[in-house]
Amino acid sequence: MSSHPNGAEVLVKTLLAGKVDVCFANPGTSEMQFVAALDTVPGMRCVLGLFEGVVTGAADGYARMADRPAATLLHLGPGLANGLANIHNAKRGGSPMVNIVGEHATWHKWADAPLHSDIEALARPMSHWVRTSQCSADIARDAVDAVNYANSSSGRIATLILPADTAWEPGPEVGTGFATPALGLPVAAVLDQAAKALADAAPGQCAIMLSGRALRAEALATASRIAEKTGARLLAQQSNARTERGVGRVSVERVPYPVDQALAKLQGIKRLILIGAKAPVSFFAYPGKPSSVLPPDCEVIRLAGPAEDLPATLSMLAERVGATKVAPRLSTETKPALPTGRLTADAVLQAVGALLPEQAILVDEAVTSGRALFNFTGGSAPHDYLQLTGGAIGDGLPMATGAAIACPDRKVISLEGDGSGMYTLQALWTQAREKLNVLTIVFANRGYQILKGELKGVGVDKAGEQAERMLTIASPELDWVGLAKGMGVDAAQTDSADELVKLMRAAIAKPGPFLIQANI
Repeated sequence: MSSHPNGAEVLVKTLLAGKVDVCFANPGTSEMQFVAALDTVPGMRCVLGLFEGVVTGAADGYARMADRPAATLLHLGPGLANGLANIHNAKRGGSPMVNIVGEHATWHKWADAPLHSDIEALARPMSHWVRTSQCSADIARDAVDAVNYANSSSGRIATLILPADTAWEPGPEVGTGFATPALGLPVAAVLDQAAKALADAAPGQCAIMLSGRALRAEALATASRIAEKTGARLLAQQSNARTERGVGRVSVERVPYPVDQALAKLQGIKRLILIGAKAPVSFFAYPGKPSSVLPPDCEVIRLAGPAEDLPATLSMLAERVGATKVAPRLSTETKPALPTGRLTADAVLQAVGALLPEQAILVDEAVTSGRALFNFTGGSAPHDYLQLTGGAIGDGLPMATGAAIACPDRKVISLEGDGSGMYTLQALWTQAREKLNVLTIVFANRGYQILKGELKGVGVDKAGEQAERMLTIASPELDWVGLAKGMGVDAAQTDSADELVKLMRAAIAKPGPFLIQANI
């Protein structure tokens, strides 16, 4: 037997050398050498997910809070395919991720076994970088390249495919050559153009739209200084990976999801400066409505993209417009009163805003029910806000799971729709197994309420019997308390705002996962 480590052991050692020390996994036969390597190479925390969408969604949530990638371990093409929706969300959110996908042994591919597929073809649409290792001697180099690529830009998706024989054959000791990512800066001419736009525009006619790391507290303070100095409007794009919010921080409005509201919000803007954000467009196409939600005569200035140093860009712009000494407009403590009476969606959000603990992580996949959340949490205790970035529902419960792994000393509060929660409810099992500090609140409105609005948006005023059956999840009603307890998570339900407050206080005060079914 060889004294050299096998390819799987080399892979684990190389990932650890690259500071990738968490792996969310749903392995199969082709990944068994990697599973065995976890016992021979100490240091990797491996977290089991019972569905690949939980695995990739958890890696997304972890990366958002840790600011570095986790690995995923997926079984062949079908396993990767099961996780693609949340890889899409991670890609849209700029989350770094290293996907390790097992493959049949190189000499077995010709047999066209039942699980054989073109894994590279499946991976490419949702990945920035894809490679298949050809032999065990390549694994160290390939793993270094995967980690470096995941850490490049603002965060990218790297997918490394490993045939089974590359994992069991001997390989070199460990990969080296990890790079420190270097972010770019805007060119002087575009910086001058942005500064001139701010100086020339009447108050409210120029807006700065932010995303990515421009939505962290210090960067937001710099952006606020610019806005206070120049009279510009400060906005965030509609979907963002992570926003630092709460008392003592700058509150920034997002572009609304409904197209009519977005058009109204952006009306009158003559110049739009993008820093880490994309020019705003309608989420979907609607009859007689535009794709762009900007005024037709609005000039768009792309000052910095997601791959550039956004905090430094804001500092440079602040210096250009003489705003470095201006005081930012910070949120003051304006917690809402505790709700009472019959439970409604807004009453749930009101309770969240009032009870949110210091440095909580607020994960939002409440979809329709959570649209008013910002109205209730701008003056809450300082917290991080994570939301769905790619529009593929089913990221909320896994994202909360990954965030709790990244920040075990912080409370995670996960707001979930009952329809979207069913996509990846297996994440609750992982929360129970890992004893994660996650409070999940399920908005039980017994339907895909967002789709009822979308039906009207495309011109159908009223759903018929068959259409209505596609938009409701009643008859039978989902029992989230039973579902949670079946996954090992204690749970309760209520239709009372007063009872919700009691349940939330108790759940926030104790460690471990808990779920509340809020019947609204």
